Amino acid sequence: MGTGYWSASTYNDRAAARASTGKDAFDYSVRAKTSGDLRPHQTLDPSGLQFRESRDNAEHPGSNAIIISLDVTGSMGKVVRGIHADLPRLLELLLGYKYIPDPQILFAAVGDATCDQVPFQIGQFESDNRMDQHLENMVLEGGGGGQKTESYELMFYAAARHTAIDCHEKRGRKGYLFVIGDEMAYPMVKKMEVARVFGPELSEDIKLEQIIAEAQQRYHIYFVIPGGASHGGDKHVLDYWGRQLGPQRVLHLDSPEDTSESIALTIGLNEGAIDMSRGVEHMEKRGIVGRAVDRISRALGAVPASGPTVGSNSVRKL
Repeated sequence: MGTGYWSASTYNDRAAARASTGKDAFDYSVRAKTSGDLRPHQTLDPSGLQFRESRDNAEHPGSNAIIISLDVTGSMGKVVRGIHADLPRLLELLLGYKYIPDPQILFAAVGDATCDQVPFQIGQFESDNRMDQHLENMVLEGGGGGQKTESYELMFYAAARHTAIDCHEKRGRKGYLFVIGDEMAYPMVKKMEVARVFGPELSEDIKLEQIIAEAQQRYHIYFVIPGGASHGGDKHVLDYWGRQLGPQRVLHLDSPEDTSESIALTIGLNEGAIDMSRGVEHMEKRGIVGRAVDRISRALGAVPASGPTVGSNSVRKL
């Protein structure tokens, strides 16, 4: 996967076609929930998954893997739709200003494996508008267990054991994993849940800390907490992820509307492609103004431009 080029005009043409017929951007989810036949779309089904691959090709010889994982439980539906609406801004910043060479983006979705019918969905690494389609094919189940815990550990498991990425395997460069959510993970990757979601491939449970450590060998991992989510202001959740990943890897947003830009700027800063003043200039040129620029620039202003293998060193409150 990972051939082709992303096009804003293609994105906009598809949006116009949907609007002309009255279709929801997440039409597959609407139809699945209406019928009661909740199952992952075939493009996102993890059952029997071997690897999702980010590979070099003639069009993208220096591929870089980026995973954006979305919480699709009841508290987070607006954030998922916001990410879809903001795709042009995300791609314009990454591609237009070359924050990272040849980005290949995979969208995934996390629910609650203890109670949801569709607890995990995973697309492909894409460079073109197929990424839009994978995002639109997600089931927005709107479930969750109501106990401030979701199955984010399945995302770490998939990243650690079910992705193959040339940026790391060929060049020793880590990919990026942004997990967007507002709750805590379960303490174990449970073999019975893995058997249900992926297939019977574990002989015993895996501790959360172990699977995070495995994923961190190949990915810069950030947990993004949108302020508008149900637990977006919960200090317990914020402190929890600070302990799991390090506080410098927790992006705490005041507004969910800042999610796409914050992801792009975090990559640009970590890659050493920009400093914050240049990032502000880029946002303003792309029509992001006023309070949004102020929020993001305050949050990331102290983060130095570093390089492709070095993370930033401060907690960031957006």
